Amino acid sequence: MTASEPILRIENLSVALPEGLDRTHAVHGLSLEVHRRQIVCVVGESGSGKSVTAAAVMRLLPETVLRITAGTIRLEGEDIAAASPARLCDLRGNRMAMIFQEPLTALNPVMRVGEQIAEVLRIHRPDMARERVAARVGELMADVHLPDPARLAGAYPHQLSGGQRQRVMIAMALALEPALIIADEPTTALDVTTQAQILRLFRELLTKHDSGILMITHDFGVVADVADHVVVMRQGEVVERGAPAKVLNAPEHAYTRALIDAVPRFRYRAEPEARDRPLLAVENLTLTYRSTSFLGARRETRALDAVSFSLAPGETLGIVGESGSGKTSLAKALLRFETPDSGRILFRERDVAGLAGAALREMRRHIQMVFQDPYKSLNPRRRVGQSLIEGPVQHGLPRARAIARAAELMELVGLRHDALDRFPHEFSGGQRQRICIARALAMEPSVIVADEAVSALDVSVQAQVLRLFEDLQLRLGFAMIFVTHDLRVASNICDRIAVMQRGRIVEIGPSRRVFEQPDAAYTRELLAAVPGFVREAAAT
Repeated sequence: MTASEPILRIENLSVALPEGLDRTHAVHGLSLEVHRRQIVCVVGESGSGKSVTAAAVMRLLPETVLRITAGTIRLEGEDIAAASPARLCDLRGNRMAMIFQEPLTALNPVMRVGEQIAEVLRIHRPDMARERVAARVGELMADVHLPDPARLAGAYPHQLSGGQRQRVMIAMALALEPALIIADEPTTALDVTTQAQILRLFRELLTKHDSGILMITHDFGVVADVADHVVVMRQGEVVERGAPAKVLNAPEHAYTRALIDAVPRFRYRAEPEARDRPLLAVENLTLTYRSTSFLGARRETRALDAVSFSLAPGETLGIVGESGSGKTSLAKALLRFETPDSGRILFRERDVAGLAGAALREMRRHIQMVFQDPYKSLNPRRRVGQSLIEGPVQHGLPRARAIARAAELMELVGLRHDALDRFPHEFSGGQRQRICIARALAMEPSVIVADEAVSALDVSVQAQVLRLFEDLQLRLGFAMIFVTHDLRVASNICDRIAVMQRGRIVEIGPSRRVFEQPDAAYTRELLAAVPGFVREAAAT
């Protein structure tokens, strides 16, 4: 293989879908190349064929369901489709590796992370001495800038932050210095500063290891920051390709323009009028997590440290910050999924911090939550209609009225009422999130707490769900606490912003003021880390 030849060459690839679906192919007629020291970004909505392409390259497709019917995939000149199972095992890890979107599910929860990295080496390099394996694990963890590699090697995945877990996945992928790295949405669930670090790390490692990267993403900020070449896919076919500057600044295809138009930019609501009496007030809320190791060592983490804020009727307050800043802990404390150590949570001037039993259940009727992952928060064995009527029926609403209300809510969130008899897996990710919103609204709450409710959605679906939140809020008048790591999304939907760092609110105020004239140095750091921020700021 010469230096000018691509590491990966896909020519006219087609992957067939089972009969009876809305189209015949998951991927049709796809061609692309990845060269050394090059990052090729494949973008498109859910269902566009991005992840199927990645799985086809790794030969991870369920071949009884998704079959390669045409085309070739060559890795360093070798036809992947013709490789035997034994040869594929040799190629995976040695010459190509994959970084998955959610490291917590990709890592073994009962195995220390150092052992998981070492396992790759032991499988593919059985002759490597034990001492050399341990040394190589340390080198890899240092390469991906994990702090104190010797200590973290002995940790379990749940003891690491999201960014640290993703770095462990990258270290595993780099263990044997493969020619091709496939990164499937590697930064989607990460906060902006961790995301920026990971993207810088990709570029650094690309040069150091002389690899090529095929990156699957729906984030055009990521594309603007790291891509050398962009491929836009729609319903399994490439509709546009080219250099990032051309695709982002002068897109030729209407679909590409629609995707770019759906990307959230810094836009602000009109500042709301001041209200004398808040609907919800939090005063000096403190929450500490305590744990004890097998050896008896005690550890304390201050998740919330004297947090105070108020929420007016009909207002949306954004809670932003890095992973570990206390955002989700605050959301859980508001619904009493976590019991605070001290402080007050006043809902309609009544302290709910100490409620229990029936009184706590009644309070939760008025404060509902929409979680980040709708698939995990819906019971996969129950039809969505059952999930929507459960809460109202438990609180005394007649079953017939609850079913009628569920049908109304499905229409309200843009879904057909006859879909109540379907199961969660029969819906797309965006549709499942709409169902979760309908379930929260079924209780007719005064406050909705949305915890990263749009972070896992592609840009067009994300834009639809944000518009849905705004429309429903205007119609129904509920207040909302919107937890997010995406500052652009927060600027679009939030009246005020609270910036959290290490369990404390370091800045709070109207969205425009916080983002355009931040007082806290930490807020300025968050803004500087937004993918594509420099380009976006220059354009405005």
